[in-house]
Amino acid sequence: MRYNALQLVGSFHSGGSERQAVQLTRLLLESGRCNVRVATLECDGALLPEVNRLGFNDIPEFRLNNFYDFHCVRQVRRFAQYLKQHEIDVLHTHDFYSNIFGMAAAALARVPVRIASRRESAVRPSHQRVVERGAYRLADAVIANCEEVRRQLIAEGVPARKVRTIYNGLDPARVQAPQADRKEILASLNLPEGRFVTIMANMRAHVRQPEPLCLKDHPTFLRAAQLVHQQVPEAGFIIAGEGELLEATQELARSLGIAERTFFIGRCKDIGRVLSISDVCVLSSRSEGFSNAILEYMAAGRPVVSTDVGGAREAVVDGETGYIVPAGDHQRIAEHIASLLLNPERAHAMGDAGRRVANEKFSCNKQVQNVESLYGELLKVSKPREVLSVKQCP
Repeated sequence: MRYNALQLVGSFHSGGSERQAVQLTRLLLESGRCNVRVATLECDGALLPEVNRLGFNDIPEFRLNNFYDFHCVRQVRRFAQYLKQHEIDVLHTHDFYSNIFGMAAAALARVPVRIASRRESAVRPSHQRVVERGAYRLADAVIANCEEVRRQLIAEGVPARKVRTIYNGLDPARVQAPQADRKEILASLNLPEGRFVTIMANMRAHVRQPEPLCLKDHPTFLRAAQLVHQQVPEAGFIIAGEGELLEATQELARSLGIAERTFFIGRCKDIGRVLSISDVCVLSSRSEGFSNAILEYMAAGRPVVSTDVGGAREAVVDGETGYIVPAGDHQRIAEHIASLLLNPERAHAMGDAGRRVANEKFSCNKQVQNVESLYGELLKVSKPREVLSVKQCP
């Protein structure tokens, strides 16, 4: 029996959670086992054209100012009415804001199955975690994208029976090697000849007190790059991403004396091209859930040097597909990068091993199978809730 499943996405900006939500929407459509709808809190972002190509050209938007005004109450009621009107059987939310908004509306609309998600391990302010725990109480299940996030949820008081680990899925097409040769790719990216160390991470401020801080921690990457440059002068350092901390990151590269060897290429529209000319790939984050970048690095056959955050150890096999180092330890990061640059055969072997792990453990097919299995399981045991009707909502 077909059912109606709605994916509620915070926005269509080019972040990991948003990309995974859009990818899951496509996979569910291709599977054909359910009727798929999409709604959003903000109908904007670089991924919107991709969603439009899937056939969603009139996406309902439920824009919020914050969670603490009457406008939010009206939007919750409006979304609840939408859920009832379209007889949604499964509501699946994908991030902090959509969890809170979506679970409240789904409870009012008596949606049979409500699934929230935790895709981060960042420590939020206590008042936000309190509100989020309330959303989890309204959910039938909470999807964690790695075991580390699952452990965190359970430690915060979410019942273990509710928490399901479903790893991110990797679309091989995202990292498919281009037909162009190396020289053509370098020219298209305005890069010189050389060996390249790449980090793919946006430069957005996640924490603003006492000063803006990007959890992707580009400063640690650049300090490691400075040390690598001393050992491997011909090495270049590619930073793919965008955000409000771009200028500060560029200034740090200048102050470290590596500006001429550091290349800021902006938002990466063709990951395969960049990874094809990369020799080593890095994740320098101070906090993660489960990094999509790591999976992309591995699927492209590149050795990974990653900080020990979130689910990194669940993807990278230390010493076999790359190296795991403590967060903030730029010296250890530099040591491993330099060793891989100076030993190309070792780097190549690690990259091949990483590609095998990515293909076996983190495929799109496995992801959509696990999600559909969870939908089906919860639909079998779902019962109407004794909650306020939409008409009773103020």
